[in-house]
Amino acid sequence: MNILNDIRKPVESELDIFEKHFHNNLKSDVPFLNIILNYIIRTKGKRIRPLLTFLSAKIFGEINSSTYTAATFIELLHTATLIHDDIVDESFERRGKFSINAIWKSKVAVLVGDYFLSRGLLLAVKEEQYNMLETISEAVKAMSEGELIQMQSAYKSNIDIEKYFEIIDKKTASLFKACVVCGAQSVGVSEEDFQKISLFGSIIGIAFQIKDDIFDYENKGIIGKPIKNDIKDKKLTLPLILALNNSTYSSKKEIIRLINNHNNNKVKVQYIIDFVKSNKGIELSYDYLNNYKNKAFSILDTLPSNEANTSMKKLVEYIISRKS
Repeated sequence: MNILNDIRKPVESELDIFEKHFHNNLKSDVPFLNIILNYIIRTKGKRIRPLLTFLSAKIFGEINSSTYTAATFIELLHTATLIHDDIVDESFERRGKFSINAIWKSKVAVLVGDYFLSRGLLLAVKEEQYNMLETISEAVKAMSEGELIQMQSAYKSNIDIEKYFEIIDKKTASLFKACVVCGAQSVGVSEEDFQKISLFGSIIGIAFQIKDDIFDYENKGIIGKPIKNDIKDKKLTLPLILALNNSTYSSKKEIIRLINNHNNNKVKVQYIIDFVKSNKGIELSYDYLNNYKNKAFSILDTLPSNEANTSMKKLVEYIISRKS
């Protein structure tokens, strides 16, 4: 966390104020709901997405009320998606603690996720941030499409690299893009810089998901994401796709068979993981990661040079090298 503290320095005071905005937008007159909301607040994550929003804004100008609205809306939406993801994935752990559906069951979790989303929508409408509302709504649309495409691909056990990148561009990168776009829009930005920061958001979102997918094949699991979950869900992610492409036809056929029929068998799952490692699935995935890092740096080098830009570069490095 010391690395993140260093990255946050240019917007440290703004992030403290953001926490108050976030908490204020979670208040409810329903006692039962407040119990759940307090539990969620205590298990907060790294706040990567608000950090992206504030750094993006500060690269181009001065943070203002619109920036706080954007960061709060995005974090409300992000929390809603995490709650709903845990229901879909039947996951009972989030950030090292019990998920909402594990404690209060799926029906309650669905409603709580909806509550977070509705609070974000109401905030944007109240502040008359209609461009922001459109940007984030587009992200929600893309995220939903990405998840559904991935589910369909899992049923077919047929996915290539192009399809994989289409999926993660929608399901993960779309929200990262919304973070930096809303941050830039909140302070005003030229059309040229708007296009640059949009592309930057997509790039780091894709890098974030690749790193996430690598964790499933490494010895230590990622906090909030139980290890081997992708195999259990029959998700063909980049390490597996690259390993399959780097193997013989018969090996590929055997691995697909194991994923389809033995994805809950610990011995078979370990065999799949060993296959991915021995066929350079992880090694080649890191090559992709470094390529995206270089692309992100190339864009940042064309944007205003200041403390926020330097921290954004450090954040890119953190996303690529993080251990959890």
